[in-house]
Amino acid sequence: MNVTRTAEIYKGIQQTICRTLETADGSGKFTESEWEKEVGSGVTCVMQNGSIIEKAGVNFSSVRGIFKDNMAKLLGEDASTFAATGISSIIHSGNPFVPTIHMNVRYFSLDNGSSWFGGGIDLTPAYINLEEAREFHQAVKDVCDHYDTTFYPEWKTWADDYFYLPHRHETRGIGGIFFDRIQPSNENDFEKLLNFTSDLARIYPVIYSRLMKDNGHKPYTEAQKKWQKIRRGRYVEFNLIHDRGTKFGLESEGNIESILVSLPSEVEWVYQYQPQPGSPEAQVQEMLKKGIAWV
Repeated sequence: MNVTRTAEIYKGIQQTICRTLETADGSGKFTESEWEKEVGSGVTCVMQNGSIIEKAGVNFSSVRGIFKDNMAKLLGEDASTFAATGISSIIHSGNPFVPTIHMNVRYFSLDNGSSWFGGGIDLTPAYINLEEAREFHQAVKDVCDHYDTTFYPEWKTWADDYFYLPHRHETRGIGGIFFDRIQPSNENDFEKLLNFTSDLARIYPVIYSRLMKDNGHKPYTEAQKKWQKIRRGRYVEFNLIHDRGTKFGLESEGNIESILVSLPSEVEWVYQYQPQPGSPEAQVQEMLKKGIAWV
């Protein structure tokens, strides 16, 4: 019952996210593709080539089925069946001064009685604006503090550790929050976590709309666009090598197009690329580290 109700709420929020982003972009529209497989169904919403948004995916899914051995190994649980629902979204802007953003909320339940919420939100700018970084973290902190003042400090650290590329020794961006396996202890706790994840998903397009308004029409050079594509390469590396959601989606035989819609349209890898010392790009590189107190 909890999975069904959560899925209904999340599905409605998906539509709110899409309409808000369409308004902020001005010309881009989301196409909707409903999919159904043996494990369940979902709706994949994709915008491409808007006036500001180059590519955005806002996915909803509700799946259930046999808890296979590969899933048990991945999650460290012993169960026969599972049910899960969630929203996952990533937005890539064509303008290098509008960051990439990611948000995910999810609820997972097993027939062994175990259930939990997970998710997060994080920002990945090609060029870091310190005031925007502070405003982003403050907005996320405000949502967290409304429910529990321990959420932000604990989950901000968790995000620093999670959104990290150990092979590059750098964070993927300026972080945000990340949380997983947060188990409700009773029905009241379930309601609290459901409301929290819903509010986090609702604030997501509001935050991004402001970033689009402030930066979406700024002029940029080819060199700045190239830097954005190089930073996107790091994003792709994280999603394909480290991201748990991508791994679980593949293991659960989910919709492959929906899983990989998070990848940007254009990306570059330049052999042994190093930004010029003292350049804005080098300054960004120096800030890609854990433990920065943005607020």
